[in-house]
Amino acid sequence: MIPELRERFNANFTEEKYQQLLHSLDNTVGTKIEFRPCETPVFLPKELLAEMEQAGTELIAQLCTPEYLAASARAIPGDYNAPREGAHPHFIQVDFAVTRDAGGRLAPKLIELQGCASLYAFQLILPHEYQRIFDLNGLSYLLNDLTDEGYLELLRWILLNGHAPEQVVLMEIDPLHQKTLPDFKATEKLLGIPVVDVAQIIKRGNKLFYQAGGGEVEIRRIYNRVIIDEFVRKGVQANFDFRDELDVEWAGHPNWYFRMSKFSLPFLHHPTVPRAWFLDQLNEYPSDLENFVLKPLFSFAGSGVKVNITREDLDAVPAGERADYLLQEKVVYSPVIKTPDGPSKVEIRMMFVWPDNVGEPMAVTTLARLSKGAMMGVDFNKNKKWVGSSCSFFEA
Repeated sequence: MIPELRERFNANFTEEKYQQLLHSLDNTVGTKIEFRPCETPVFLPKELLAEMEQAGTELIAQLCTPEYLAASARAIPGDYNAPREGAHPHFIQVDFAVTRDAGGRLAPKLIELQGCASLYAFQLILPHEYQRIFDLNGLSYLLNDLTDEGYLELLRWILLNGHAPEQVVLMEIDPLHQKTLPDFKATEKLLGIPVVDVAQIIKRGNKLFYQAGGGEVEIRRIYNRVIIDEFVRKGVQANFDFRDELDVEWAGHPNWYFRMSKFSLPFLHHPTVPRAWFLDQLNEYPSDLENFVLKPLFSFAGSGVKVNITREDLDAVPAGERADYLLQEKVVYSPVIKTPDGPSKVEIRMMFVWPDNVGEPMAVTTLARLSKGAMMGVDFNKNKKWVGSSCSFFEA
């Protein structure tokens, strides 16, 4: 999207350099990366980057009002409504499709907003590898004038909160078999935080422990990476209940995953937000249903989404379940990334952090996903090149 940088990168690209990137990433994080790193980073114009950062900040603010907090209480499943939620999430991801407006200008459109953690450690390592292998020095990848050390200091502040690293755990479901394991390994490497399976955590009274070095270590703070949807779907058995009054702090409280989610979309009013309604609130359907998708509010990894819908599809949703479905306007991605075998579409995740006792969230970095398929998911991009996970660079 910055033509001169794109032309230079494409002209200097070789398959050998890409294979070097993959090999170096595996070695740096200490595990085989099971998701697909893209051949290229994204070169973001500063104007578009600034527009996405401002929009993300404004959208988050709309979801931190007393009115929205009251309305979103129903989004949290009763069996997993954990205490000590806090005044705001520590992590927020705001995903924008890069589109073109009626005048042909690059414009962001909201895809989803999520109140949970993302690949904060891996997204520090990835741009370093692109820079080193593809000679991209002189470009920035962190936002708000952050240096690498400043970025890590922010993460230490939020994740450790003054505790020793060994008393803070990155908690996940079967972490060694998650595709996000490279980020877990990178977090452990950069910050010293151990990775612990939620099913292996021990509860004694109102305290939690994990096993290490032949003994038990008390957990004072949890860097939460457990997605409750997956927890339920897999029938995970934990030794504690998320509703328990535990003597532990949360970095990434699980309730915010539900509060800031697809559930949020009908409450947002912003030029970047597509039209969306809860199905039970519609007295009549839009006449252009071909421009909408039907999404279940509570599903894992996009399951249950219907793209080509009819009135019959909407009528078939039982009356008692209609409040749990979202009718959302489709977003048309623009193919803006020039590649050797046709353009790629791109989605930019603006990654925010929000430390306690700080007035507003701060955008710190980005995660990019490139696609040539009908949708962004892996299944739509099989056997395609210049697609997958990436990061963004911009001119300082």
